[in-house]
Amino acid sequence: MGEAVRDGNPAALARRLLRRSGRAALATNMRGAPYVSLVLFVADLDATPLLLLSDLAQHSRNIAFDPRISLLIDATEDYPDPLTGPRLTLIGRAEAVTDARLLDRFVAHHPSSAVYAAFADFRLYRAAPERGHLVAGFGRIHWIDRRDLLFADDHGALAAAEPEILRHMNADHADAIASYACNLLGRGAGDWRMSGIDPEGIDLRSGSDTARLAFPAPVLTLEEARGTLVQLAAEAREVTQR
Repeated sequence: MGEAVRDGNPAALARRLLRRSGRAALATNMRGAPYVSLVLFVADLDATPLLLLSDLAQHSRNIAFDPRISLLIDATEDYPDPLTGPRLTLIGRAEAVTDARLLDRFVAHHPSSAVYAAFADFRLYRAAPERGHLVAGFGRIHWIDRRDLLFADDHGALAAAEPEILRHMNADHADAIASYACNLLGRGAGDWRMSGIDPEGIDLRSGSDTARLAFPAPVLTLEEARGTLVQLAAEAREVTQR
């Protein structure tokens, strides 16, 4: 996460933490008492967190009572002193949604959830943020409004194309995906697959190992995504030729 700490744009840094993370501490209101639990999440294309929660869980009961929530995304694991590392607290509301695209995106990032994602007592939520509190390191603290925190450009075309991009890349370009992970990100060999694409990058997974490759510039359409993925594959090939 060192590169994120050097990023001068607090909103971009916050989105990077959201897109690279998969777990968070969820704070809810247990009828007047604060309650914190560990949850899995995935960022949607605009960086809004998506949560898949059981109706039987205490945090779901709390949300039914009061939809106001807070999420803590902790990205300090690689820092000897965690207080010098980046973390983001979101304040917002949990909104239940029934959207197959969003559920598919969650399951693609958390494959183990496929076992229970279709259960009647599980519900998908958007953790719609109202603002974020970013601690980017020691003494670097920012409040970020929703309009700056979320990716604002129209990403509807890319969202619609995401399933086909993943299918095509994983079926026909496994070698390129492996080169993204190994040559551009320095990760070890494995059965790397693309688990997601958004305007700011792609997500990769090999077993329980995950990686994030940021785009040099935002992409909003299938054509822009194709061009950027081809460009990154060429850069990865150059690494092996040096």
